[in-house]
Amino acid sequence: MTATGAMLGLAIGDAMGFPTEFNDIRGILAKCGPWREMDLPAPAFITDDTQMTLAVARALHRSAAQIAQDADTLDADNTQGAENPRDARGTGRGDVLPRETARLLREQFIAWFESPDNNRAPGNTCLTACRTLRADAGLPWQRASITGSKGCGANMRVAPVGLVPGLTGEQRAGLAQLQSGLTHGHPTGLAASDLTARAVRLLNEGTSPAALPAALRHYAHQQRGVHHERWLGDLWAQAGDAGPGAYIARGWDDCLAALDRLDAAVAAGDRETDPCLATGAGWIAEEALATGLLCFLLFPDDPVTAVRRAACTSGDSDSLACLTGAFAGARHGAGAWPAGWIERLEHRDELLAFGALWDAAATTRP
Repeated sequence: MTATGAMLGLAIGDAMGFPTEFNDIRGILAKCGPWREMDLPAPAFITDDTQMTLAVARALHRSAAQIAQDADTLDADNTQGAENPRDARGTGRGDVLPRETARLLREQFIAWFESPDNNRAPGNTCLTACRTLRADAGLPWQRASITGSKGCGANMRVAPVGLVPGLTGEQRAGLAQLQSGLTHGHPTGLAASDLTARAVRLLNEGTSPAALPAALRHYAHQQRGVHHERWLGDLWAQAGDAGPGAYIARGWDDCLAALDRLDAAVAAGDRETDPCLATGAGWIAEEALATGLLCFLLFPDDPVTAVRRAACTSGDSDSLACLTGAFAGARHGAGAWPAGWIERLEHRDELLAFGALWDAAATTRP
């Protein structure tokens, strides 16, 4: 039940970090007591991190049938010797899934934007982009994207892309970057979202925590020159880069530098000092990825302590703990989390439903 574990874990981390965000370590300890004894609030209210994660999950669930058709289309086009899906018929058959998923994500993000529950300190990038998406239904989503923003608001919500079974590598990477691009169009936002989904997937499939950083580095080097045009369209031009290759490489270079800092921090093994001092406060995408991974990797066999460590940080505590919980849950499954904590969670039933759906699909695939 690793998908269930990840969905519960990200919401637990989010809810635990909600009261500590915008506080320094001294303030958190004064409010919550020793960090190793931090308890989940009751009730455990989630923030925009989990709200938007559920928006991504709903969009992916509704596009499930199209995902399978897309894989078949790409297989057929490859059999016919096409360079890419556009070349096979000249009709862009392989663009149906990106278009449909972009539409569904747009609907879900606008619904989140309009919700009366959207009062949990949402990020300015998400608010601005969603306001633009809502204002003009005919506007291509690329024109609403904030291409100067690499805030963590895109990779904090991407875990479902790593959990949905049956995706091709191209689909998973494209979906991760697309869901980022609708709001956060900076190439580092795209690359960090791709790497976050990759980490969740690798842990979900059994990769050991010790092997994870090297696997992510290898993937980043592989993807550095890959621009997913059928998913991103001309987003690169909005950012003012010389070309799509230069655009996406910028993002991967930022993430590779963050992985360097992660490696050094894991090697140091300091469990007591604020992790943000080693890998960044997490307000931006590559730092959120690195610091969320660091908190998990410092306590690879103790998910509860990992989430507590992430919630007691001087940076974007709810997003850091959200990511840490997703990684720990993908590794250890639903049994990682205390039953009493699960009972307190806002949106518990929907989180459990998506997790059960994806876990069941994973066990029945040939």
